[in-house]
Amino acid sequence: MRKFLIICIISCCCIAKTNAQFNEHPIVNLENFDKQPVHWGYFLGFNQYDFKFNYYNNNPSGRTAIQTAKSLGFNVGLIGNLRINEFFDLRLEPGLYYTKRQLYFPGFTDEADYLREVNSTYIHVPLLLKAGMKRFGNFKPYLVGGVSTSLNLGSMEDSIDDNESGTFRMKKNTYYYEVGFGIDFYLEYFKFSPSIRGVFAMNSELVPDENPNSAWTSNIAGLYTRGIFINFTFE
Repeated sequence: MRKFLIICIISCCCIAKTNAQFNEHPIVNLENFDKQPVHWGYFLGFNQYDFKFNYYNNNPSGRTAIQTAKSLGFNVGLIGNLRINEFFDLRLEPGLYYTKRQLYFPGFTDEADYLREVNSTYIHVPLLLKAGMKRFGNFKPYLVGGVSTSLNLGSMEDSIDDNESGTFRMKKNTYYYEVGFGIDFYLEYFKFSPSIRGVFAMNSELVPDENPNSAWTSNIAGLYTRGIFINFTFE
C-alpha cells in the first residue's frame, strides 16, 4: 500500500514537471470546463482482482497456502462530479465490474476438490475525493482516493451448497478503500482521463462451509479482495 501511494505521488510530480516544460503556450481546450459546479461522464476499463488470505494456522499438517489464478476483467459505469474548489472534486462513480478468479486448494488430488472457479459480477459504488494539481496547458495530473462498497451478484452467499458440493461461497456486500492517480487530457470537445487505482477490501468476504472442520475453509481466518482498476473516463 505504501509503495503504491509513493508511486502515485512520484508519477504525478514527474508528469507535472514535464508538462510545465513542454506545454508553456498551448492552444487551451475547454478552458472553463472545470468551473462547472456539476458535470457527468462515463468510464470504460479493465480490472484484475486478487484475494488476500489470512490463516489460523499457516502450515496445517504440512499443507501450503491457497493459490489464486487471476484474469483480466472489464468495467463500465457512470460518473457524477461535484466541484468543491479549484483543486478538489467529489466524485461518485457507480459501475459494473466483471472478473473471474480460480482458487487452488492444497491437500487434494482430484480437480473437482482442489479447484474452485469464482465468477463475480460486482455493482461497485465508490465515493472519491479527487485532488488535482495545477493545470498545465491541456494536461492536469491528479490523485484520487476514497471509500466504496460493492454488491457481488455471483456471491452464492444464500446457497445451501458449499465446498462439499463444489460451491465456494462469498458474502454479497464488501467495503473497500481506494487510492490511485491519473491525468486529465483536455481535448477539443471533451475531457479524457486514463487512471489506475488500487482497491482493498476492509471486511472478510468468506462464507465458511457448514462443517467446522471443512478441508476448504476451516483454516481461513479472513478472505479479502484486492484489485487494480485501469479506467478511461470521458467527461
